[in-house]
Amino acid sequence: MRNLMTAAATLPDDHASAALAGRAWRPDAAGPSVVRIDANRVVDVSADVPTMSALCEMPDPAAHLRSLTGEDIGALDAILANTPEAARDTSKPWLLAPVDLQAVKAAGVTFARSMLERVIEEQAKGAPEKARAIRSEVERQLGGDLRRLKPGSPQALALKKTLIEAGAWSQYLEVGIGEDAEIFTKAQPMSAVGHGMDAGLHPRSTWNNPEPEVALVVASDGRIVGATLGNDVNLRDFEGRSALLLSKAKDNNASASVGPFVRFFDSGFSLDTVRGMEVSLEVAGEDGFRLTGKSSMREIARDPADLVAELIGRTHQYPDGAVLYLGTMFAPTEDRGTPGMGFTHKAGDVVTIATPTLGRLANRMTMADTAPPWTFGTRALMQNLARRGLLK
Repeated sequence: MRNLMTAAATLPDDHASAALAGRAWRPDAAGPSVVRIDANRVVDVSADVPTMSALCEMPDPAAHLRSLTGEDIGALDAILANTPEAARDTSKPWLLAPVDLQAVKAAGVTFARSMLERVIEEQAKGAPEKARAIRSEVERQLGGDLRRLKPGSPQALALKKTLIEAGAWSQYLEVGIGEDAEIFTKAQPMSAVGHGMDAGLHPRSTWNNPEPEVALVVASDGRIVGATLGNDVNLRDFEGRSALLLSKAKDNNASASVGPFVRFFDSGFSLDTVRGMEVSLEVAGEDGFRLTGKSSMREIARDPADLVAELIGRTHQYPDGAVLYLGTMFAPTEDRGTPGMGFTHKAGDVVTIATPTLGRLANRMTMADTAPPWTFGTRALMQNLARRGLLK
């Protein structure tokens, strides 16, 4: 993990022209600050924007961020190196997840490949040893290239009718090719972990995987103002046993990773940039295991703007804004150990998610009950900001 916690390893390739904001814990203030990244310096701008949510509400967050003077609190290299808990000096600043009051939401089954794996999970009832045979049968039943199928289109609805008549319909196909997207709550505001932190797996899970994703940052009025990276940690066995266990499969201590920074839209970075991204994944285990993969946003079945339109509007409001994971096409099937059991995490795995324009997000996997507990919530934030005289 240490070699990943440097500015060179973390920042976007074009960071010199990027409007990058994050959050850092300041021990001298006993609380978090919104920060701007200026090359290898970290600048506290919380005197003007006390929360990331407040910054996202600005008419032009990128321009506003650039206009602020702020307070230099240290070198980015030093603050990154101090972020992993095992190496942390608690008298010095460290990075946090770059979001705070926003709702943390996720879109599911937005890529054809991951949709097929969800159908397999459902039919396997959470048992990984059954997945290989079921995968072959599901692919035989569905056939064709589902990546070219637009959800909700006449062609998609015709396929839905055919599959229902054949007794092959699934709730995952419903949200994968049907009219309505799956949008669910991934985690509570303030609970996400950031770059360099431990990410949590439920200790009872024996079949799980990372989900490398792009996450959009959305203002309360529905404007998409920026993007970041995310790991939507997933428990395949829990959700496979029952979709009603989605909350336990998705929302555990330290199970939502976001970062390293929010990059705000400007003339050089836009939603079209997001649409063309390729997101890479690497899993490096303490046992020498290594897994790599890529997700291309060009293969997403629902446009990111359409997913945001289903997230927020007249039927759903988020007055503090929201962060929306866009889903992943990555669903590892490679065996790790026992043949036929597929991939699952082991404690100590380092998961690295990267794309050139957003940088790199890395986390070490541990169990949710041994990861640092979440203790600093919304009430604590408001009390801290009030003591510091930052509430306006």
